[in-house]
Amino acid sequence: MSLFKNIFSKEKKETLDKGLEKSNTSFFSKMTKAVAGKTKVDEEVLDNLEEVLIASDVGVDTTLKIIDRIEERVAKDKYFGTDELNNILREEIAALLALTNVGNETEFSIPEGKKPYVIMVVGVNGVGKTTTIGKLASQFKKQGLKVVLGASDTFRAAAIDQLQVWADRVDVPLVKQKMGSDPASVAFDTVQSAISHDADVVIIDTAGRLHNKVNLMNELTKIKRVMQKVKPDIPDEVLLILDGSTGQNAFEQAKQFTKATEVSSLAITKLDGTAKGGVVIGISDQFQIPVKYIGVGEGIDDLQVFNKIEFVDSFFK
Repeated sequence: MSLFKNIFSKEKKETLDKGLEKSNTSFFSKMTKAVAGKTKVDEEVLDNLEEVLIASDVGVDTTLKIIDRIEERVAKDKYFGTDELNNILREEIAALLALTNVGNETEFSIPEGKKPYVIMVVGVNGVGKTTTIGKLASQFKKQGLKVVLGASDTFRAAAIDQLQVWADRVDVPLVKQKMGSDPASVAFDTVQSAISHDADVVIIDTAGRLHNKVNLMNELTKIKRVMQKVKPDIPDEVLLILDGSTGQNAFEQAKQFTKATEVSSLAITKLDGTAKGGVVIGISDQFQIPVKYIGVGEGIDDLQVFNKIEFVDSFFK
């Protein structure tokens, strides 16, 4: 199928295949049982497929959309064999992802004319937020971009220390203050520093607390407002980090954060350690927010730009 010709380099594609191996294996073991003894896609096969998709953490609402799409194709085709089901499933899920994830990007990049491009990173503690920031900084630097990090999660000393470790590892500057400082003040200093050093990208970490949504909303709003005193139209992007291995809990986190602030992109981490890769499909569809990056391993290069074609190809390999 021409739709699924590989766009990634061989090395990146192998990393993605390996990262989604558990999800792929789990899905197909369930799929094999779903169509066992059947040659034609009938109501029973579709019911079984529905169960498989829900069990793969695609989510109920998104699963029903996919089943509806396949039912339409079954209705058009008098004889629709189970041997065709995998390809049809790939096509329909790629089409569904295309509604939100419009691009076919394969490389890390920022829009032109937005210097410095300011990314505010949000997400609960433990989802891989600091690691993702470090890996993102590394990838941008490899593209020849000047990166500045900002440690606006001032509520935990560990968060500042972890970000410093990544800044040192990637060899990019980190703007920080002592624990307990005003997060907005750190963000302000970071943007000022980036402008004065002619940086291309600013990545600002924020506190990952969800126990009080009102405080979280107020804090994120204040960070934005104070940064805008330096540059009026920032942040250019609010990136929400979600842990893919938590499955349906990632949906709940996305719901809470999209209520607290205007999220413009998603990064879904830890997909290599889980069979819950279907969560990428469900979250992208349900929240209509583009998935920009996925984490498929622990290595510094194992954060990848999300490409819907490559993802679907590896998931349904």
